[in-house]
Amino acid sequence: MKNYFDLSGQVAVVTGASTGLGVQMAKALANQGAAIVCMARRQHLIDEVAEDIAKTYGVEAVGVACDITETARVEAAVRTVMEKFGRIDILINNAGTGAVAPAEQITDAQFENEVNIDLFGSFKVAREVAKQAMLPAGYGRIINIASMYGLVGNKVAPCAPYHAAKGGVINMTRALAAEWGERGITVNAICPGYFYTPLTEDTLNSEFFVNYAKTMIPLARYGKEGELDTAALFFASPMSSYVNGTVLPVDGGYTAL
Repeated sequence: MKNYFDLSGQVAVVTGASTGLGVQMAKALANQGAAIVCMARRQHLIDEVAEDIAKTYGVEAVGVACDITETARVEAAVRTVMEKFGRIDILINNAGTGAVAPAEQITDAQFENEVNIDLFGSFKVAREVAKQAMLPAGYGRIINIASMYGLVGNKVAPCAPYHAAKGGVINMTRALAAEWGERGITVNAICPGYFYTPLTEDTLNSEFFVNYAKTMIPLARYGKEGELDTAALFFASPMSSYVNGTVLPVDGGYTAL
């Protein structure tokens, strides 16, 4: 019997893997046998996550501290992974932030920070992983975590820099897919809808937003823990070798309206 999602022997790097969705997706890959590299800025948090993953799933898991906005640190972090494992098969570009304010009140610094982390940071990690690991190996699975807000605007939580950055991530995904596809690397994007994370919890729990969700999301609810996992596994699978440049909303149908 074939296990279409078996990742045994593979090494996966997950950025933003100190809390929230990054941790969930790292655990999903570990559940299928991949060794996990948790990458984020706070060493103590990624060490805790890596220890939990190793203990729970019986795979090798390590934390490698990295600020994805700093090119030299990205290069060093990827080099550290290569020295330890000798390969990187899967990259989940998940690190991100979000500034919410009316567009006319957004400062230059807020916009620059958003783009620098969500878009430019994702590019820096993809570039370095491809350069050091995937292009030499002739194989790779890059999964960029964008957002449904990269596909549409919204009237409920103004965040123009976030829309712009995540829209950029989506078309960067297509560009890298076109460029690297024939060299064995697939590049795809997941566009999550409303999920609980430390960044969103207070907003999503507000009475206004709960009522908004019932109206605007066909499933009439937020995403639950684990409901991104299968999308990540689908794109990460060696069997998904003809899936490239794809943008997959996981949003309960929000972008269908």
